[in-house]
Amino acid sequence: MELSSNPSAQHTESPQATSGAMRLSLLIGFLMLVIKMGAYLVTGSSAVLGDAAESVVHVAAVMFASFSLWLATKPPDENHRYGHSKIAFFSAGTEGLLIILAAVYIVYQSLGMLIEGTGPGEIGKGIILTAATIIINSVLGAYLVKVGRRHHSLILVSNGKHVLTDSWTSLGAIGGLALVYFTGWSGWDPVFGLIMAANILVSGYGLVRESVGGLMDVAHPELSDELKVLFERETQARGVSFHALRHRDSGVVHWVDVHLLFPDDISLKEAHRTATEIELAVGKAFQKPVRITTHLECEGDHDDLHPNEDAPSK
Repeated sequence: MELSSNPSAQHTESPQATSGAMRLSLLIGFLMLVIKMGAYLVTGSSAVLGDAAESVVHVAAVMFASFSLWLATKPPDENHRYGHSKIAFFSAGTEGLLIILAAVYIVYQSLGMLIEGTGPGEIGKGIILTAATIIINSVLGAYLVKVGRRHHSLILVSNGKHVLTDSWTSLGAIGGLALVYFTGWSGWDPVFGLIMAANILVSGYGLVRESVGGLMDVAHPELSDELKVLFERETQARGVSFHALRHRDSGVVHWVDVHLLFPDDISLKEAHRTATEIELAVGKAFQKPVRITTHLECEGDHDDLHPNEDAPSK
C-alpha cells in the first residue's frame, strides 16, 4: 500500500510562491547584468568583466530553472508515473556547470590582463555600481533560499545560492578595484579575478555534485538512521517488525519503501489499519513531503517465500 504520509507538509508546496520568486529572480538578473556591463564599460576591469560574465551565466541558468520549476509542478502522467520533480537535479547540475564555465572564462581574462599589465579606469564609478549589485543580490539570494527551503524547492535554493555567489564575485571585483586605487598596481585587478574564479568553481562543483547525487539516488546516512529509529519505535509499539527499508529523494518528495511483518493470524483489515498508522506516524516527523509504500508480509512463511531478503528488525 502507498500513502502520502505527511499531508500538512504536502500543502507547504506553493507553485504560485515559487514561480513568483523565480520571475523576480529573472527580472533582477537582467537588471544586474545591465549594471555590471555598464561598470565594465566604464572601468575596463578584468574583475568586473568576470563578474559580468558570471551574470550572463546566471541569467541563462535562471531561464532554465524557470522552465524546470514549471515542469516539476506538473502532476504524474502516463510517461512519468512518479511525476517530473527529478528535473530539479538537472536544473542544479546545469547551473553548476554554467558557473564552472564562467569561472574558466574569468581565469582566461584575468591571466591575459595580468600578462599584458593593463589596468582599470574610472575606479570610483565602478566601485559604486558594483556595490549596488552586491546589496541587491544579497537580499535577493537570501530571499530565494528562504522561499526555496520553506517550499522544499531544490531549484529555488540552487538559484538562491547562485545569486549569493554572484554577490561574492562582485565583492571580489570591488576588492581588486580598491587595491588598484590605493596601491597604484594594476595587477591587483586580475589577481582578484583569479580569486573570484576559484570561489565560484567551488560553488559550481557543489551544485554539480548535489545534482549527480540526486540523479543517482545517493543515500543520506542521517536520513537512513532517522527513518530506522522511527520505524523501530512505531513497529515495536504495535507488536510487528520491519525490514527492506529503502528511500530516495525525488527533489520535491522523499519516497520510502519498507516491508512490514505481521503475525500469521492477523486479518488483512487489521494489518492494513496498523500499516497506515505506522506510515502516518513516521511521515509526521518530517517537514518535507514523504510518500511511504509498505509491503505487508506474514512472519510464518516469510523466510520460505523470500530466502534472500535481509532479516527483519524486531
